[in-house]
Amino acid sequence: MSDRPEIVCICGSTRFVDEMSAANRDLTFTGVIVVAPGVFPRAGDHEADEAITVEQKTALGALHLRKIDLADRVLVVNPGGYVGESTSREIAYARATGKPVSFTDPF
Repeated sequence: MSDRPEIVCICGSTRFVDEMSAANRDLTFTGVIVVAPGVFPRAGDHEADEAITVEQKTALGALHLRKIDLADRVLVVNPGGYVGESTSREIAYARATGKPVSFTDPF
């Protein structure tokens, strides 16, 4: 058996930043290595001066798939069962690569 801690990739809508942060905290305190999405203001958000571009959003999406590659499993943070388009794509990718996927709320 390996002494390497389990690696979990958190997926979910960036609108749930607080819930993702709580999941990250809980997992980390149980000894899990957590990789999570980068969360940055989107165009139209109140912090528009720092909003990411469409190109940056695309690059971040591709980077998140690489984070899934690194993980042993995926945890989808989906309060109320919400799963958006990007998260659905990430779930499909994780399943296609054989990663177990679990959810914080029924989906």
